[in-house]
Amino acid sequence: MNWRIIVIPATLIPIFVIAIQFDIKLQDVLAIGIIPFVGAVIAMMIKLGLQGIKFAYIAQRYLGKFDSVLKLTGVRVGSEFIKFTTPMFVGAEFIVIYYLHKKGVPPSKSTWIAIMDIVTEVFAGGLLSIMAGVVALIHGAYVVAGVILGTSITVTSLWLVLFFLSSKKTFQVPAVFSKLVKRFGKEKGVKYIEQTNTWMEEVCMMSRKNLRTTESKKVFTVSFLLSLTSWSFYGISFMIIAFGTGYVISIFDSIMAVMGANAIGNLPITIGGSGLAEFGIVAYLNDLDPFNLEIPKGTVAWDAVIGWRIATYYVPIAITWLLLVKLALSKISKPKIP
Repeated sequence: MNWRIIVIPATLIPIFVIAIQFDIKLQDVLAIGIIPFVGAVIAMMIKLGLQGIKFAYIAQRYLGKFDSVLKLTGVRVGSEFIKFTTPMFVGAEFIVIYYLHKKGVPPSKSTWIAIMDIVTEVFAGGLLSIMAGVVALIHGAYVVAGVILGTSITVTSLWLVLFFLSSKKTFQVPAVFSKLVKRFGKEKGVKYIEQTNTWMEEVCMMSRKNLRTTESKKVFTVSFLLSLTSWSFYGISFMIIAFGTGYVISIFDSIMAVMGANAIGNLPITIGGSGLAEFGIVAYLNDLDPFNLEIPKGTVAWDAVIGWRIATYYVPIAITWLLLVKLALSKISKPKIP
């Protein structure tokens, strides 16, 4: 975990580069005002809170009231720290699986719950990002639209295909990787491959057992709607910050800009999408040539973008880290879950 704390300063590099390149001073960012800044932070925390509530809902629907909604929500919000500090925003699912395992949940069940959580999240975010890409395409921002659509369609399709195929096909470790692990890992390698294949088979069995039931369809629908709402609050956070700089933007345009930026930030290039998200939101709103980030007068300014990034990324990093350490990684009792 310590290395994640170390890499956080690296995410500040794009912020400093932008500030130097476009002569953005500290007072420019502070001029946004405390109320818009706090408002954006609150919108982002509502977004994370809804993600946590969704996870608690999924877990209790499949496991009963084995843990409190507040605790499960806190664990899920804390798991976002891992997403914030890895390329392509992955890793939170491993934290919730780990937590459920500590609570005595069988691996197949904990993995199924984590998959249901992430698939609905990706599906909702993917649809909004695809909408943003289509809007950019209509407005003639072909390069930006191409990146947004290419990323969002690929990621969303991959998760959905694997999710629904798991109810029809039993996945195993690909033969190429299996041979490599067995070759270099010897007896331990064979053991790890066997354990992984058994775990994947159990997850697919859970999928076949649950995916087409009326209960799971209801869980998927409710979770998807919660995800749409949570992503919408993420989009609204930029509108609040923008108002502080005098730039007026509608709720719809703000959501589309943020989701377009989110799709670009999902490219596995930088930690937490640092630099990519900032570039994405500016390029989206101004239909810019991606190699020319000079912002026309009268449109969104870089100080708003930097303020938004601080409110929705750096402040939540601190909050999610505290929740991660205090809840997900703390010692807990281990009741037996059937």
